[in-house]
Amino acid sequence: MRIAICDDDPREQEQIESALQGWDPTRNAEKFLNGADLLDAARKAPCFDIVFLDIYMPGENGIDIARRLREVSPDTGIAFVTTSREHAVDAFSLQALHYLVKPVTTEGIVEAFRRLTELRAEQRKRISFTVGPDRYAVFLDQICLLENDNHAVNVSLSDGRCLKVWMSLGKLEQKLDGSFLRINRGIVVNMDYIVQMGTDTCTLQDGSRLPIAVRQSAAIRAAYDNYVFDQLSRRKMYMEDGS
Repeated sequence: MRIAICDDDPREQEQIESALQGWDPTRNAEKFLNGADLLDAARKAPCFDIVFLDIYMPGENGIDIARRLREVSPDTGIAFVTTSREHAVDAFSLQALHYLVKPVTTEGIVEAFRRLTELRAEQRKRISFTVGPDRYAVFLDQICLLENDNHAVNVSLSDGRCLKVWMSLGKLEQKLDGSFLRINRGIVVNMDYIVQMGTDTCTLQDGSRLPIAVRQSAAIRAAYDNYVFDQLSRRKMYMEDGS
């Protein structure tokens, strides 16, 4: 198992590792004083199983580092470590395993690994479709956006790929789950990739601005608000249960 601790204070690093070894004395962590070094190491195989990431570091924000880590190593579990709960909502949006307030305890470490095990035990939902002569299977959580293109659908993925699927948007939509929302006749978005929902457009993480159906604007925004509220409530309960 590959474990990382990223904190600008070596004493804090040692304290976190001490809590880690209070759970399992055989566990050792790779230690990093800044996000750049962590990200460089994360690009090497095998990927980190879990990273304990400080939020407050000189000239750096752990939330921003985590976003870049998600791009480099999407399967790495992230446990934020900080002195307050100020950024808890941001942590939830990044699907963090845990939000540990210093000083980190062995109990907190145990809970982070329990959540990691539970997360990996969950079956990530896949969707299969044909693109030309090839058959593709992708995880639903990799899909950011689906757009009508005449008799096909352009499927945009989180890794930057765009697949053209010769299927109607309606049939493809039937294969999706509750995290997807049709915002107009020809566009379905994964709500986990929305960063701002306006009255006539919504903005995705990559900066794309997509039009919302005017007549359904209120219902679309209400559906998105309900989804976000449910997600945050679930994560808040999950975090409190493990505190």
